[in-house]
Amino acid sequence: MLFLLTVRRLLAPYGRQGLRDVAFLASAVPPALIPACVWLIWPRGEALMAVPVAVLLLVPWLTRIHRSRFRSLLGLEIPVVPPVRPRRRALTEETTWRQFLYHLLVNTAVAAYAAGVLVVATGGFVLVSLPAWYWALPSDTSTSAPTPGLLPGPVNPHQSLTWLIVLGSLALVLVPWLVLLGRVLDTRAAAGLLGPSRTRELARRVEDLAESRAEVVDAADAERRRIERDLHDGAQQRLVSLAMNLGLAKRMLRNLSAEEQGARAMEVIDEAHREAQAAIAELRDLVRGLHPVVLEDRGLDAALSGIAARAPLPVRLEVRLDRRAAPAVEAVAYFVVSEALANIAKHARASRAEVSVREQVARTGSVLVITVTDDGVGGADPGKGSGLVGLRQRAASVDGTLRITSPLGGPTTLHVELPCAL
Repeated sequence: MLFLLTVRRLLAPYGRQGLRDVAFLASAVPPALIPACVWLIWPRGEALMAVPVAVLLLVPWLTRIHRSRFRSLLGLEIPVVPPVRPRRRALTEETTWRQFLYHLLVNTAVAAYAAGVLVVATGGFVLVSLPAWYWALPSDTSTSAPTPGLLPGPVNPHQSLTWLIVLGSLALVLVPWLVLLGRVLDTRAAAGLLGPSRTRELARRVEDLAESRAEVVDAADAERRRIERDLHDGAQQRLVSLAMNLGLAKRMLRNLSAEEQGARAMEVIDEAHREAQAAIAELRDLVRGLHPVVLEDRGLDAALSGIAARAPLPVRLEVRLDRRAAPAVEAVAYFVVSEALANIAKHARASRAEVSVREQVARTGSVLVITVTDDGVGGADPGKGSGLVGLRQRAASVDGTLRITSPLGGPTTLHVELPCAL
């Protein structure tokens, strides 16, 4: 299994991932043409200053282009930097100059690198295709004259052709890895230069942690009260009723004759058995709500399949995961999907729902992306106490995010991102 996984990773640049990397590397060229165009059309004496000034003025626009480029081609979301107010203060911000450095130097270098990779690929293709057009070369080339500085004696044309084909084949084999290297370098540079500064990110992180800690405390207290209420109103009442029925039956059977006790005993046993089964079912539902066993034993795919099968409306489920996430993240994902489907069944008046769970590479690592969509009436508002606040608190408890789009008339889309590792 490990051998097959290694082979799959080695062949990944030659498949769909390689095509995606080629498209991504090629998309770096158009933004880099802007400084080149300014350099060409500006008078030579002033072009040295005009190019940086033009790039500096276009920094917000270029940043949006590259953010869309990373999101659409790689699924990598670069955090948006809030605009500075007033705008004249933007020149004093560290973020502005880091983005300027990326657009002026890094993107230009990546575009030049992409052109170099294209030259290598073209040269490799030309050399590999030599047998198809070698016959068209002039035939008066001397094969006995030595090549100065290269070969000491006569040159064998067939041997030279073989070496050229081998060289071209090596170039074509290396091109996907060169493309992969360019994508990795560009991604790392963009993650460090286009996003918010580390200081600002740490400050935001501290604020989010303080807020999520308070939300987790509230959510844990609400969950504790829910468990107490379910136990008191459900299983406890069933067990109390069972004990009372058995006590009444005990007193009643003492006063009956031996013939009457047999018939009455069977009725009492049947009623006690029904009460016990009801209590067991309620306890089972309560335990499943706390932490389903199938989630721990068989993973998120099997657990969500059970939710979809028990839902009161048709649910289309799609789970694409290469590996399991952290147990706490899987638990949050399970409860988010379960609560979302419960809300759809209660409030959305929908005829069907779709659930998609996939792993995605982000700037901070792998994330679990959950999308729940329904064709209901829409109009879901987290501020109206519809249960969406609890979902957002659950996601925030593992440093996740939740977004909802629900226009009036539908459809409603719930988008949740959870880190795969804590």
